[in-house]
Amino acid sequence: MEKEAVFDDDIKLSDDEIYYPDAPYDTETTASSHKKEEGEGGSNVVFSKEAPLIRKDTNPGECCGCTAKKLNFKGGEDLIDKENNGQQLKKLNRQERIELGRVFQGAVTSMDWEHAERLIRLADPQTLNDLLCVGLDSVWFLTTKHEFQGITGLIKKMVCNGAHDFTRATLRTSFLASCVSACQSRTMSLADSVDVMAQRLKERLQECNGDEILKAEAGAKVQKFTEWALKCIGFHSRSQGARDRVSHSSATEIELQLSAFKMFLDLAGNHLSGRDFTEAFDAACFPLTLFSNSFDPGWASGISATVIQGLLGMLVEGGADNVNQCFLEASRFGSTELVRVLLHIAQRNSLDVDVDLALGFASHYCKLGTMKCLVEEGNAIAFLGPLMRAAERGCMQVVQWFVKRGCRDMELCLALTAATSSSQVEVAAYLLPFVPSPVLTALSIEILKAAGERSGGSLQGVEFLLRSDFLGDSAATYSVADSIARSSEDESVSSDLKSFLREHWSQAAFEKGMRESYEDFMNFMRVLKKGECDISLRDLPAPLRVAIAYMPLYRECVNAGGRLLSQRLRGQLVEAVRQLQGCDVPVVDVSETPQLMAVLEHHLTAIFC
Repeated sequence: MEKEAVFDDDIKLSDDEIYYPDAPYDTETTASSHKKEEGEGGSNVVFSKEAPLIRKDTNPGECCGCTAKKLNFKGGEDLIDKENNGQQLKKLNRQERIELGRVFQGAVTSMDWEHAERLIRLADPQTLNDLLCVGLDSVWFLTTKHEFQGITGLIKKMVCNGAHDFTRATLRTSFLASCVSACQSRTMSLADSVDVMAQRLKERLQECNGDEILKAEAGAKVQKFTEWALKCIGFHSRSQGARDRVSHSSATEIELQLSAFKMFLDLAGNHLSGRDFTEAFDAACFPLTLFSNSFDPGWASGISATVIQGLLGMLVEGGADNVNQCFLEASRFGSTELVRVLLHIAQRNSLDVDVDLALGFASHYCKLGTMKCLVEEGNAIAFLGPLMRAAERGCMQVVQWFVKRGCRDMELCLALTAATSSSQVEVAAYLLPFVPSPVLTALSIEILKAAGERSGGSLQGVEFLLRSDFLGDSAATYSVADSIARSSEDESVSSDLKSFLREHWSQAAFEKGMRESYEDFMNFMRVLKKGECDISLRDLPAPLRVAIAYMPLYRECVNAGGRLLSQRLRGQLVEAVRQLQGCDVPVVDVSETPQLMAVLEHHLTAIFC
């Protein structure tokens, strides 16, 4: 099956959906009538009553010789008679409008300007607005000066005859122009674009918050309208001899296309408000977010993006004021090439865009390519907020990206604190070696206090820092923990953190551990001497008795992991070794804990000798 056929089969639209993808069957109003009253929320972008497209089974060349009789209108002869007599034409019904628009599309495509003008004279006011949309949509496929003159002449003729729905035409054609630019990517065919669009739209809606029913309805409308745009692109591409791919326009062709659109804006004049330009800007940006992942590398700086850059620039000049909003949204969804385009638009028009906030959005959704663009091309420098939030979420990719880009010592320290407070142990383990020891030493108490305060009840991150000997000096690490545990009057320390440190990491915990180990030893000796079990412990070999008494402690120490044991475990270990060595071992320095473990291991392994 040929690509062309695949493309047509993949877009499943009924006739009504092709011609009117976002309007009720019997609507007779224009887009402007849908505008909300001042003060109401929500977007007023309306792609209603979309103008007709030629059917896929129609040969454009067959239209050039058609007359009004061949349109198959109900009462078509009356239209001709009234036209010839100069009488006012009757109001066309929906099917007549569709037929007239279909034939007009064919006349435009075949460059039969005389026939197209005759069809304009047959149109009622509403159909004129439909034809205005068709004519304006055609400007994005202009290739010659002759075509430019023909299309612009038709647009002027329609406006002179009463076409006035400039708002709808501008919104619709802005959306279509964006789709045309997106589909000029060498990496994506028209057939592929159907699946790409549907999948990306689904992903985007999943990333948004809101009512699921409303999201589903919005998704269906957007998908239907985008499929309409792709259908339109496919028809024009095939009429120009391309099969399943949009041809790249030359610089001369792009100049003609933009000039035609500028002529339309000049005709519209004050009939287009700043709000209209703003909504058209949003309509032009939206498709680029759907297709962004399929663009060629460097698309934004290539000729394919020239049209959309020119279009957006004219919309900004007309009064669009949502460049920053679209810029932030593009950053959020990782539309890197659109971000580049909008950066260029902002710079060329001296507009401010919040690159640092955009970096925050991109990093939150782990859009690394967009982050790189914002830093290298947008000069974003605010790393701290995005880095801390990534550390809190445990997003290792983003944390590593920021660290590799280069972060200040304090930024790294705060990110470590954020990871610790959220118990993101893996991220904390990655960040810890990058924070200079002097910084950790100076801020050690504050790091633990802040981590405890924002911990939400889990102190795994705090425990990780202590077990890792985060100060690189076991005595200093134990001292910091003990200091916080004894700060009974410091209200800035969370009660959970105090309780945890007192129980496990304070000097009092060490002494308690020694007492517990001594009591365990005494209980074991009582059982050894006075036990009434049939199998007397005294009859067992000495190494086996040692294993029974101290294997649980050894396993607990090994499972604790890290470079340091908690003070409570360390106290138990010290007392156990003292008992094994005949109580002649003094309380050793904290740095000698590994040696104590070696002694315990020696006694436990004796059973296997």
